[in-house]
Amino acid sequence: MGDSDPSDSGKGTLTASIDSGVLRIVIDRPSRRNAMTHAMIDTFVQTLTDAATDDSLRVVHIRGAGGDFCTGADWVATNKTDQRPRAGNLIRRIPHTAHRVIELVTTIHLPVVCTVQGWATGLGCSLALAADFTVADDSAVFWEPFMARGFTPDSGSTWLLPRLMGIARAKEMLLLGEKVSATQAADWGMIHRSVDSSEIDTVSAALVDRLAGGPTVAIGLAKAAINFGQGASLTESMNHELSDLELACRTSDFKEGLSAFKERRTPDFDGR
Repeated sequence: MGDSDPSDSGKGTLTASIDSGVLRIVIDRPSRRNAMTHAMIDTFVQTLTDAATDDSLRVVHIRGAGGDFCTGADWVATNKTDQRPRAGNLIRRIPHTAHRVIELVTTIHLPVVCTVQGWATGLGCSLALAADFTVADDSAVFWEPFMARGFTPDSGSTWLLPRLMGIARAKEMLLLGEKVSATQAADWGMIHRSVDSSEIDTVSAALVDRLAGGPTVAIGLAKAAINFGQGASLTESMNHELSDLELACRTSDFKEGLSAFKERRTPDFDGR
């Protein structure tokens, strides 16, 4: 996917809006199944970079316009000219573009939710895997088409897939190019949940609202601790947890949580 008719001139946009602490990002290029151009990826990087230091935000919600989530980077547009780029072009550029998007999604101290319909391919698939919670339409398809295109995996897929679903299944996707349905993805632990198309907006909204009303600092610290633990020993992870606990105990949300517990009511967290 992501390599449809190159005569299609739709440039597409990546739109971002903030509503009640929720950063809503829409990958908007439905005429190309939301394959992202260089400009769209650059905007994605900048949007997430800005979000990382915006204290008003509580959660990030990402979805695609139209019937698909994202079919990756638009390689047809990238390679449609006869002029060859300088040697090392990919090594110089991608760490600051597509790979940076995945890094930001995994490291930002905000929960990230993806709502997936249709195709999630290449970079789009990795984006869905990197999110903290991905809710997918039962009919959605996850695909890593690298072998079918004659090149190697990128966008963190070789790191994400084995950790989420095991090495054997990761090899099926990355070496054989097997497509995975949303129901399989949920069963295998690739994504948070697969739901009927009639429920996807309701389920996604409820999840976003729940996270937006949570203790934002504690959620961000816990997210970072989980990621740290993937390459750390038990002792290292517990020491990391202690540092997080020290910080979390200094937040107003911690005080609110204690008060709510004593008063037997639902806490009203303000994200600070």
